[in-house]
Amino acid sequence: MQIYDSLSQKKAPLPKPKKGKLNLFVCGPTVYDYSHIGHARTYIVFDAFVKYLKSCGINVFYLQNITDVDDKIIARAKENNVRPLLLARKFEKEYLKDLKSLKITAVNKYARATEFIPQIIGQIQRLIEKGYAYKIDNDGYYFDVSAFADYGKLSRRTSGQAEDAISRIDQSINKKNKADFVLWKFYKEGEPFWNTPLGKGRPGWHIEDTAITEKFFGPQYDIHGGGIDLKFPHHEAEIAQQEAASGKKPLVKIWMHTGFLLVNGEKMSKSLYNFITIQDFLKNYPAEVLRMMVFSNHYRSPFNYTEQLAEQTTQSLKTISIFMSKLQFVSESQNKNRDKNKNYPTAQLISNFEKEFNAAMDEDFNTPKALAASINLISSLQNYIWNLSTKDAKNLIKLLQKKLKIFEIELKSTKIPIKIKALAKKREIYRGNKQFTQSDVLRGQISMLGYLIEDTPFGPFVIAK
Repeated sequence: MQIYDSLSQKKAPLPKPKKGKLNLFVCGPTVYDYSHIGHARTYIVFDAFVKYLKSCGINVFYLQNITDVDDKIIARAKENNVRPLLLARKFEKEYLKDLKSLKITAVNKYARATEFIPQIIGQIQRLIEKGYAYKIDNDGYYFDVSAFADYGKLSRRTSGQAEDAISRIDQSINKKNKADFVLWKFYKEGEPFWNTPLGKGRPGWHIEDTAITEKFFGPQYDIHGGGIDLKFPHHEAEIAQQEAASGKKPLVKIWMHTGFLLVNGEKMSKSLYNFITIQDFLKNYPAEVLRMMVFSNHYRSPFNYTEQLAEQTTQSLKTISIFMSKLQFVSESQNKNRDKNKNYPTAQLISNFEKEFNAAMDEDFNTPKALAASINLISSLQNYIWNLSTKDAKNLIKLLQKKLKIFEIELKSTKIPIKIKALAKKREIYRGNKQFTQSDVLRGQISMLGYLIEDTPFGPFVIAK
């Protein structure tokens, strides 16, 4: 498998697991508000990435941090007149609820920043001892980027370049360099704090990630993932902290970054009234719709969300669902003529599909191409489905369910009410007696009740509209 590495800007082979395990870290949320569909895109991508690797027999340990102490949390807590850590717990709970709703289940460990203060202090002390950090009185300890020659290698930015609007740069008029970032903030009234050898205070934003990954993985590991908006300064700071503290390079073998999510061609913003939380989205659509939209775009590319796209995706999923229901119908049929066209090359189609699907996934996790292979297989069988053998139908169900399970796109057959089944059976009797006028009346009644009926060699196939 080849993965695009954001640092080298080249595709590289998937790292070989050491001690039978591949270590992945993905930056988690700062829990001060409800998560939005931009967050969801990143977490959906890495959920499927891990599930695909596991389907290939690769053991993955997926670690994600939760930033539960931060300037944003403190500011929001002050606005709401609650304690910062209580606010953080509330939105952490909402975040985990959102992940469950989106069928994101691949994370092995969620690590709260506040539960790793000793590791954070230890890493900062090493940076101070090695000359990479300095103290500003009444402010905190800062990382000196001028002491780290490789600073900027991930984002291709130098420490002197101006920050842009999306960068969370720590502000202090007493910093040595414009890009220096805080490691430990001294206590200010009303803020959470810990009494430590560095003084009373709290960690900066960047240091938690490297302290946590070093605790679980050591100073070097396999893959680091996150949104493209975190590349600078957050991921740049992680590289500087860990490589400076340990003296070992590289921090990770592969950096994976997901592209921006736009809404109607613009950056998501509450001021533009295009801010969509995960919970708001799920009020209108099932999780499969968002997951399908995410996988229909390459993870590194920008993804433009629109309501029209959501509706189109809903229809695409319905088409796939109907096809799966037809396969199920064929697989359960007892029609003795089902093998009359058994020479149709179903086995070859299945073999070609598996090769195309796996080749796409192995080429920088190309989910759009893998999904296209799935859709092409379905399209090639649409007009032939009633001629499939029971065995072929069962094999196709097993294969498609296995592949769609990686994406957590589960399409269950619609349960047909007893009343509708009875009408369909009665209509079939009319048809058998060549009473076509009566059978057409019943077809109309079934349609009025919200169901479609299709006559097949196996009997009437009924599906919800």
